[in-house]
Amino acid sequence: MDELAQYLIEKIIVDFDGEVNTETVREFLRKDSSPTARALLQKIIEEKGIDDLMLALADCLTANISANVGPDVIREHLLTYSES
Repeated sequence: MDELAQYLIEKIIVDFDGEVNTETVREFLRKDSSPTARALLQKIIEEKGIDDLMLALADCLTANISANVGPDVIREHLLTYSES
């Protein structure tokens, strides 16, 4: 189980539902007057969309999930599944 849990952690991929689109993200950012929101909006405009943003965010989240969801959590879910 330990090796399986570690393998699954290494293979975790974060994906976003198809409803996340450039216009929706831009609308949220337009409502936010903070300097960070303005900078992000500008970058999205320069890059002509959110594709790079979403890929970078997914990569970062995957790393965070891997750091915070360890083999114990994976084993627990595997055990729960096997008992259901």
